[in-house]
Amino acid sequence: MNRGAAAEALAARFLQAQGLRIIERNYRCRGGEIDLIARDGPSLVFVEVRLRRGSAFGGAAASITASKRRRLGFAAKHYLGRLGREPPCRFDAILLDALAPERIEWLRDVLTG
Repeated sequence: MNRGAAAEALAARFLQAQGLRIIERNYRCRGGEIDLIARDGPSLVFVEVRLRRGSAFGGAAASITASKRRRLGFAAKHYLGRLGREPPCRFDAILLDALAPERIEWLRDVLTG
């Protein structure tokens, strides 16, 4: 398993331990991708998982650029279009600087608008 896949698996286990239910992994459409899609009660949660070894370029949070945010939003709209309805939604980020559960930083509702 490569580091990206390992980070996503670690994030999924972490979110499940927090009570979320993972309903989709690596959702892809032309123009975007979402690492994890989960249910948190009535809300649909689109999750971006970022693993960075160091903070030389701003760390994991800084790697979610405006372009990446646009692609996430596009993929989320595509996914919602397939559902035919729009439940309450939010975008979360799981940030890692190592493949260790104790190093997970969970940011909720990171994208607005």
